[in-house]
Amino acid sequence: MPRPEPAPGEVLVRIHASGINPADVKRRAGWNGAGISHPLVIPHCDGSGVIEAVGEGVDPARKGASVWLWNAQGGYGTQGRAFGTAAEYVALPTEQAVDLPGALDFAAGACLGVPAMTAWWALQDGPARESQRILVQGAAGAVGLCAVQIALACGAEVIGTVSNAEAAAHVRTYADIPLINRKTEDVAARVRDWTGGAGVDRIVEVDLAANMACDAACLALHGTIASYSCSSDPMPPLRYYDFANLGAHLHFVQGFAIPPQDRARGQTALAALAQAGQLALPVGAEFDLSDIAQAHERVERGGLGNTVVRL
Repeated sequence: MPRPEPAPGEVLVRIHASGINPADVKRRAGWNGAGISHPLVIPHCDGSGVIEAVGEGVDPARKGASVWLWNAQGGYGTQGRAFGTAAEYVALPTEQAVDLPGALDFAAGACLGVPAMTAWWALQDGPARESQRILVQGAAGAVGLCAVQIALACGAEVIGTVSNAEAAAHVRTYADIPLINRKTEDVAARVRDWTGGAGVDRIVEVDLAANMACDAACLALHGTIASYSCSSDPMPPLRYYDFANLGAHLHFVQGFAIPPQDRARGQTALAALAQAGQLALPVGAEFDLSDIAQAHERVERGGLGNTVVRL
């Protein structure tokens, strides 16, 4: 591909690391009708690198800045952007290149866009606060582990679910919280015991269809479910009165569609957490660009830790 030129309002970023998320894999595979809608696509919405040039209207002082990127490919709407971070260079709007916190390297920075921002937004309609009790379904996942750390940093009490001992060990490397093996234990019974029968105030949900009945049994009166995925069934029947009788709130979390003012708040909050050592973004594997297919296969298998392509 030719080196792109930044248009007015854009920056040109030399990519150092390209993060791969399940959304990238799903989009590439055409999951739930989300096929490739451009004649040519460079995948991956997340990445990090250094600004090498700026377009008209952008402060020249941004040149040389280390940045992390969001929504480089895909994004909100039917079309979205075609060219993502799996390339040596990407040109994109300057607001989508955010100054990289000094505490994070490029690999970790390539995991801020979807995992960390999704987790932060899942905790924000009535933000995590002291005395709030939060259940994170899928605590070992990229979003789940970020949600655990952010909620703890806000003073909340947190409990999480995992699927095996390896996942539990992964979570405990970064957070000291009680964990429930969803395959061998009764999640709702454990949660009710943990809360003295009251239920949790918020559930950060990785698969609403798979966990809907469990969530209803775990949720406190007037609680919130913040669901960022529904992979097992994109059109699940809603257990309406299970939630209506609780006066529950259902928050559909879409990282591509965070309002600009809220995204700015999130970027500031994540930088502060990273600088304070309260947000780790573990990379489970790094691949060369020539091995991008194997990198996608690792994400498909659900490998622990974020998957990154180095450039």
